[in-house]
Amino acid sequence: MGTLADDHDACAALLAGSGSSFALPIRLLPAWKRRGTTALYAFCRRADDIVDGTDSLPVDATAAAAELERFSADLEGMLAGGRSDDPVIRAVVDTVRRFGVPAGYLRAVIEGVRSDLAPRPIADVAALEAYCARVASAVGLAALHVWGFTSPEALPAGHACGLAFQMTNILRDIPEDLSRGRLYLPASDLVAAGCRTEDIHRGAPTPALERLAAIEVARADAWFRRARRLDRFLSTDGRIVFRAMYGAYRTIFLEVRRRGAAVFSSRVTPPKPWLASAALLAVVAGPRGVRRPW
Repeated sequence: MGTLADDHDACAALLAGSGSSFALPIRLLPAWKRRGTTALYAFCRRADDIVDGTDSLPVDATAAAAELERFSADLEGMLAGGRSDDPVIRAVVDTVRRFGVPAGYLRAVIEGVRSDLAPRPIADVAALEAYCARVASAVGLAALHVWGFTSPEALPAGHACGLAFQMTNILRDIPEDLSRGRLYLPASDLVAAGCRTEDIHRGAPTPALERLAAIEVARADAWFRRARRLDRFLSTDGRIVFRAMYGAYRTIFLEVRRRGAAVFSSRVTPPKPWLASAALLAVVAGPRGVRRPW
C-alpha cells in the first residue's frame, strides 16, 4: 500500500489518461483543491468504467454488477474506518474527510451507474432529472464542498449545472448509448414530438426527430441558464473552475443545438482547441460570455 500522496497521484494519472473535458479546468485549482476534485473525478470514472466496459471488451452485466458491489462495499468499509487496497477509494475518502463532503453524494453516483446495468426507458422529465441528479449533480455538489461556496443557494444552482452538463452528454452520445441498448430521452417527449423509438435508431433526419431534438435542446438550455447563478455563490477558486467547465460544456451544447436532428446519427465532438478557448474565455468573461468559437 502506497502513501496518500501516491493515492492522489493515481487519481491524477487516471484523469490525465481520460481525455476528459474537465482536465483543463481542474488544473486551474490550487493544488489541495485540485487533488480533492481529481479524486472525485477518478471515483466517478471508475464507477462508470465498471458499468460501461470498453469498445474492445463489452461489459458482462452479471460480472459488472458483482464488481460494482465490491466497489461500493470497499467505499463503505473505508468510510466506516476500515482499510482498502484501492488507491481511488483511499483518495476519495480522504477528500470526504478533508473537505466535509457528504458521503451520500458518492452513494448516489454508484446508484446512478447501477441503473445503467439494466437500463429501462425514461418515462418522463421527472425520471430524467432523477437519473441526472445521481450520475452528475451528485458529483457536482460534492465538488462544491471542495471548491468552497458562500451561500446555500449554491446547491440548487449546482444541481441545475449537473443537469445541464449531463443532458449535454446525453445529446452528444446518443449513437454510442444506443449501441449499448440505452436511451435517456423521456418517452413523454417522444410522444410530444410524434416520434417512435425506431425513428431514433434509424437516425435519418425527419420532422419528428427535429421536433424531438428541439424539445431536448430547449430543456438543456433552460438548465444552463439556471446554472449561471452558481457563479455568484462560489469562492474565488470555485468560480474560476466553474466558469472553465461551464465554458467547455456550453460550447459542446451549442454545437449540439446547431446539429439539430443530426445528433441522432453521429456523435458531437468539437475540437479540443475550441473547448480550451471557450473555457479560458469563460474564466475572463463569466458564464454569460460564452459564445461559439467558430
